[in-house]
Amino acid sequence: MQMSDSREIKASPATVWAAILNPEVLKECIPGCTEVTGSPAEGFEATVTQKIGPVKATFKGAVSLSDIVEGHKVTLNGEGKGGPAGFAKGGATVTLDPIPGGTKLTYDVDASVGGKLAQLGSRIIDGVAKKMADEFFTRFQATVEGPAAEAASAAEEVVAEPAAAGEAEKKKGWLKRLLG
Repeated sequence: MQMSDSREIKASPATVWAAILNPEVLKECIPGCTEVTGSPAEGFEATVTQKIGPVKATFKGAVSLSDIVEGHKVTLNGEGKGGPAGFAKGGATVTLDPIPGGTKLTYDVDASVGGKLAQLGSRIIDGVAKKMADEFFTRFQATVEGPAAEAASAAEEVVAEPAAAGEAEKKKGWLKRLLG
């Protein structure tokens, strides 16, 4: 299965780059993820529980990083095993490009599954994979942009009180504190 898409994130490429390589951010953003350990240099190990059609399984897998162009591009290759449910393996190339007001994140994914999962049929697998990718990047975008972006869009609809705006500014720095 192959997927490609892009997102415009209201954060600098350096901030997005740091977040995409941070195991804590990844754990928060990957649907069904219970654990992510490791580092960009050594690779990551993750545990993810997912229900795909009638099959529910916990996958344990490893992800390695290659073709790294610091701050701009990275290729992630991984394989996860879900016991009797089967396996999933594949790769994703993530590219970051600066745009006015933030970063354009583009991804190209190529993945395959085997075992009981493969018996479900490509339409079910492709649908679940697309849903998971959309959910991951929606969560990732919200995490990187932080509550301040949500507060800013709400402020456009309603005039915000100065105290509320100051609170939103305090919340904005949580990702920077996590990454810094």
